Amino acid sequence: MLYAGFMSAALPSFPMPEEPLDAPRLLQVAPATEEPCLRADAARNRARLLEAAARLIAEHGVAGVTMEAVAAAAKVGKGTVFRRFGDRTGLLMALLDHADRQLQADFLGGPAPLGPGAPPLDRLRAFGVAVLYRSAEQLDLQLAAQPDPARRFSHPAIAARRTHITMLLRRIVPHADCDLLAQTLLASLDPALIHHQTRQCGMPMERLETGWIDLVARVTGTEPPQR
Repeated sequence: MLYAGFMSAALPSFPMPEEPLDAPRLLQVAPATEEPCLRADAARNRARLLEAAARLIAEHGVAGVTMEAVAAAAKVGKGTVFRRFGDRTGLLMALLDHADRQLQADFLGGPAPLGPGAPPLDRLRAFGVAVLYRSAEQLDLQLAAQPDPARRFSHPAIAARRTHITMLLRRIVPHADCDLLAQTLLASLDPALIHHQTRQCGMPMERLETGWIDLVARVTGTEPPQR
């Protein structure tokens, strides 16, 4: 496995990324009404609500996370939860925020091959494997937190991943339609597809990893690495 341990690792420092143009910023997953700089008491309340939601997931699964249940677990009014996160999807997306920040920090400024310092082809391979294993570890939460189809592909996390893949492709196959190819590659990393492959079709993660490496080779017209 090319990439592991990101779920529990602390968010690393964020050096300047290798890519000079249109580099994606560290994403912010929050409702549109979220103020950019929370007051100290508001930040503490938000942390309490997220801790309560995480406990509910650990005890009852994602289905146990409702706005009412989180409010009761955090001992606040239900209106406080709605004001902070907007709706249940906003709350679930906030729970995914740390992992998304960690992944993005790793591919923008972490160690190679996921981060800068490796050839773009190696980075693209490592990126897909990183997303695959992250999705597999949080599959239920990712599926429950997916925005509706009209908003899914414009979400900051997806936009950052698409931009990163596009920039790598421009270095590997500069004359191709890299924007469209990036979307095609991202489609193979969709949580709903990973759910179908692993839980309904019984495919092992090793097969999905090999499939991603093969797909990258075919899209870029390169040879897969020798195992």
